[in-house]
Amino acid sequence: MHINHLTIPEIIRLGALAKGKIGADWLDGLDAAINHLAHDWNLSIGQVLSGGTEALILEAKTSDDEHAVLKIAPPWSSSSERELKTLLAVKGNGYVQVKNYNMNRRALLLERLGPRLNQTPLSMDAQIEAICSTLKRAWMPLPQGLENIQNGAEKAEELVQITERLWKDLGKNLNRLCSEKTIEIAIHFGKMRSQSFDPRNAVLNHGDAHAWNTLAISNDDLSQFKFVDPDPVFAEPAYDLGIPMREWSAELLAGNPLKLGRERCARLASLTGVDTESIWQWGFLQRVSNGLLSFENPSLEEEGRKALAVADAWTDSLDL
Repeated sequence: MHINHLTIPEIIRLGALAKGKIGADWLDGLDAAINHLAHDWNLSIGQVLSGGTEALILEAKTSDDEHAVLKIAPPWSSSSERELKTLLAVKGNGYVQVKNYNMNRRALLLERLGPRLNQTPLSMDAQIEAICSTLKRAWMPLPQGLENIQNGAEKAEELVQITERLWKDLGKNLNRLCSEKTIEIAIHFGKMRSQSFDPRNAVLNHGDAHAWNTLAISNDDLSQFKFVDPDPVFAEPAYDLGIPMREWSAELLAGNPLKLGRERCARLASLTGVDTESIWQWGFLQRVSNGLLSFENPSLEEEGRKALAVADAWTDSLDL
C-alpha cells in the first residue's frame, strides 16, 4: 500500500532533525521503508499513532484482517535489537507480543493493544496502581537470551556518568538548571545503588515503565495492561519504581513537592512490597539524569525544567 503525505509527529521529527544528515535521510526514506514492509508482510497500513518519541508507530492490518502495530526505529537507536530480544524472551508475559520483525529495517510488527495509560480517564493514582500491578506480573528471573543485558550496578554507574557529563555541558550554561547540591546527591545515590547491586535480589526490569509505555490489553478493558518499549535491566525491582518517581512533575509542583514525592514513594512501596529508600534513591537519580537528558531534545526542555525543579525541592530536605 503506498503512503502519501506521511505526517511525522513533531517530537519524532525534531529529534531526527537534531541528528543532522542521518536524521533527515531517515525521515526522507520512511515512505519507501513502509511500502517495502507492507509488501513483504502483506499489510494494510493505517494512520500514524501517537506516543512514540523516537520510533515511528503506525496502525497495520494483516492479510487475516488482524489488527497490529508497525514500529520503525531510526538507525541511531541503540534499543531496537535489545527491545526485540526482550520481547521474544518474555513471551508476552506482561509485555506486548511480537508477530514479525526485520532488523535490517529496524522494524517490528506487534500485537495491537488498547490505549496508552496516559490516554485513559484513570487518575494519576490509578495509573500508578496499574503500572505497579503490571510490573509485578512482568518481573521475573532473567530469561534465557538476556544474559548480557545491563545489570543494576552498571545502570547506576551509567546514570551517574550521564549526570556528570550533562551538568558539565549544560548545567552552568542554561540558567543553572538545578543546584549543584542536587547533582551531588544524585551522584551519591547512584553510587549507593551501584554498590547495593546483588544478583540474588535482581529481576528483569522493564527499564522505562511509565504511562506512555503501559497499554491496556484492549480498548474495552482497562483492568489489565501490558508494557511496550522495554529497556531491560537486571536489577532490584526498585529500579523500575524509580520511573514513576520521576514522572508527573507538574502534579508534584502543584503542591508541596517533597511531601507529595514522599507520599508517592510510600505508595509505590505499599503496592509492591519494595523498600522505600531504594525507590527514593533510584527515583531521585532518574529524575535528575532524565531531566538533564531532556535538554537534548528541544521539544522536551520544558518537562526537563519541571523535573529538575522538583529535584531541587527534594534536595532542600537532604544532606549528604
